[in-house]
Amino acid sequence: MSRIKKNNAELKASRPTLEEVKFIPRIPLSILVENVRSVHNVGAIFRSADGFGAEKIFLTGYTAYPPREDLHKTALGAEKSVPWEYSPDPMETAKQLQARGITLAALEQTSDARSIYLTDWVFPLCLMVGNEVTGISDELVKLADLAVEIPMQGIKQSLNVSVAAGVAGYEIARNYYRQKELQF
Repeated sequence: MSRIKKNNAELKASRPTLEEVKFIPRIPLSILVENVRSVHNVGAIFRSADGFGAEKIFLTGYTAYPPREDLHKTALGAEKSVPWEYSPDPMETAKQLQARGITLAALEQTSDARSIYLTDWVFPLCLMVGNEVTGISDELVKLADLAVEIPMQGIKQSLNVSVAAGVAGYEIARNYYRQKELQF
């Protein structure tokens, strides 16, 4: 078998435009980002969310939000393709989502956290991620309907917040498509 890597022009030719992406169905998964310090992590979360088809990103607290050139540099335009909104109050945003029947999943290591690989996901869902050092605030963890974690086998106990959001987001998307018997 001959396997030839696609070049940049071929990759760009198959990419939908910003107008076309509005008509691509998104999965009922949003991400609440609480007090993430690094604008580069925020940009990377946008890029992953665009890739797995998140329906919205909620940027809260002191998390950076568009328009920002440094965020755009990492997101590579995904901040224009993924719907988002900013709120200074993470708790108010989470409570509003919960009141709309959206399951809140804290991506956090807690005493009762389940592996993302062993979780029965209920949609619509909001995955909550937090600060690079302190994680999700205790208040949001208590409000969450469930806590989930990414199993770690090495010497480190956690992943970078943007990497963790991407890993969990793709696993949730895979489960959503499997539940709906759709191709991903």
